[in-house]
Amino acid sequence: MKTTKRQAVTKHGDLNELPADLLAWFDRHGRDLPWRTALGERRDPYRVWLAEIMLQQTTIPHGTPYFLAFTQRWPTVEALAAAKDEEVMTAWAGLGYYARARNLLKCAREIAERGSWPETAAELKKLPGIGPYTAGAIAAIAFNQPAAAVDGNVDRVFARLLALKGDWAQEKKRLHAEVEQLVPEDRPGDFAEALMDLGATVCTPTKPNCLICPVSDYCLAKAEGEPERYPIKPPKKAKPIRRGAAYVAVHEGEVLLQRRPDKGLLGGMLGLPTSDWVEGDRSEPSPPFKASWEEIGDVRHVFTHFDLRLTVQRADVSRRPNADGVWVPLDEVEGLPSVFAKAFRLATSG
Repeated sequence: MKTTKRQAVTKHGDLNELPADLLAWFDRHGRDLPWRTALGERRDPYRVWLAEIMLQQTTIPHGTPYFLAFTQRWPTVEALAAAKDEEVMTAWAGLGYYARARNLLKCAREIAERGSWPETAAELKKLPGIGPYTAGAIAAIAFNQPAAAVDGNVDRVFARLLALKGDWAQEKKRLHAEVEQLVPEDRPGDFAEALMDLGATVCTPTKPNCLICPVSDYCLAKAEGEPERYPIKPPKKAKPIRRGAAYVAVHEGEVLLQRRPDKGLLGGMLGLPTSDWVEGDRSEPSPPFKASWEEIGDVRHVFTHFDLRLTVQRADVSRRPNADGVWVPLDEVEGLPSVFAKAFRLATSG
């Protein structure tokens, strides 16, 4: 009696034919994204790298305008390497996770100094800001290297394909090894992008569309009838809450902004003066100068490891005080990190 593909996968989890089925789907349904080229054309490693860094913690709709603006302003890695730090940090404002922007500049300058990109995942991982996933993606997509690119989308897809139920840290190792074995030598970049597209458009976190999935015949989670159950991860720990104050000082239509230290959160960014951000009921007030500060309200912002609650204080002053920073016309304020943009809008709207 002939064994069907569904019967085989249910018994053995055999995914050997999966790449061919997935690539056939990708050839028909791959997304049209600004950093991609036509199928078969060589990709520009600069554009691949820039897109991957921008999209690490950002959605495609939010990240795309930044990608287009960056590539128009700095069309090559050499152009980016020659840019001023403050210009790049300002252009990055709103994308969050600003250590990425600092590493972006470090990496661009190292590439420009080398004169070329390394082409293997092992060598790419040595560059600032490039981890295993990004290294694999650049190696596969830009240089046609047989490298695996495993991000959260791919984790989810393979957790469902294999119905992984064990300790997540151990299961991820198994999952990564499985993906590495499946990378086709002739189309590693297309395979990487096909997996990304599958996870983003079909095998989504909630309500995966198994009816149109090109690899559903291989999927043990679908066979069980509970694909949404996977991946099975340990519960997330509650984030601590930090509190502080942001100060909006206004003098004759200008606001005081200060450059933050190069190291630390929002390093090198232009922002509002603030108190320290501390856990507890409230931080000690530390305005940039003495004035009649008025509490306007609160803003909230989520960072990777904590939630921030800032009390926004405003003071309108008749004389420009002696304080560190620069005074910027209110209608020319742009490029503030999101948390400061929220505080600025709250203090100046109406």
